[in-house]
Amino acid sequence: MIAGLELGGTKCVATLAKGREVIDQRRVPTRDAGSTVGDLTAILDEWTAAYPVDAIGVAAFGPIRTDRAAPDFGTFLATPKPGWQGFGLAAHLTARYGLPIGLDSDVNGAALAEGRWGGAQGMANHAYVTVGTGVGVGLVVGRRTLAGRAHSELGHIYVDRASGDEAPGTCPFHGACVEGLISGPALAARAGQAGEALDEFHPIWNHFVHVLARLVHTIVLTGAPERVALGGGVLTNRPELVARVDAAVQASLAGYAQASFTIGAPLLGDQAGPMGALAIALDVLEVGDA
Repeated sequence: MIAGLELGGTKCVATLAKGREVIDQRRVPTRDAGSTVGDLTAILDEWTAAYPVDAIGVAAFGPIRTDRAAPDFGTFLATPKPGWQGFGLAAHLTARYGLPIGLDSDVNGAALAEGRWGGAQGMANHAYVTVGTGVGVGLVVGRRTLAGRAHSELGHIYVDRASGDEAPGTCPFHGACVEGLISGPALAARAGQAGEALDEFHPIWNHFVHVLARLVHTIVLTGAPERVALGGGVLTNRPELVARVDAAVQASLAGYAQASFTIGAPLLGDQAGPMGALAIALDVLEVGDA
């Protein structure tokens, strides 16, 4: 029995499961840390009182300290989300429940879930890109997520832009980084309306595809993935965008480093995030604190 918490930019999903079999799943809005974690622990209190929960997995927005050896493991770092910076989530959960706590970034969790149950099963190296409230990249290398003192933040790199794209970018830290150019809020700022309201012929998608393809180009040449999954709210139910990004990546690679890889939507769909928290919980049970 495991519990998973997916902490997203606008909502959090709590999942109770036996292995992969979901027993209960609930959603709460993402507010400040105290209010949101209060909502989530009320759910966990109910579950741990009724079931023999063995571990809790957390897949969180970042940046958050993912190094288990660090004294501030599981603490939110310089996040733009009000009321979260400095909050020690792992310590809070450990003190309250006394259970093994697994924690990683939300997109790393989604990548792990795709590796266990989705489109990357059997693959040692693969990647997951989410484009939603933010832009994140989960890199799995040798069946483990790429991690150091913190998790990868490839969504905040700078890439070259399509001709005529001069938007200042919305990232409060980096302006026109990838996230500042193609996240949901960035698209709304650039187009004057939410991305989901834009039809597939809107010219903003030309800039979107160019930037996202440049990011995937970098991922392919850095992590050597066998598969790159493109998910998140902006790309949900937009297979034409995934196909356009695939074509643009192939064109930009120009036949170089022709290792076989595929680009596609996550097979777990919008459950990749919640399932990611479960994958993290299973990982901490299987490998312990190592």
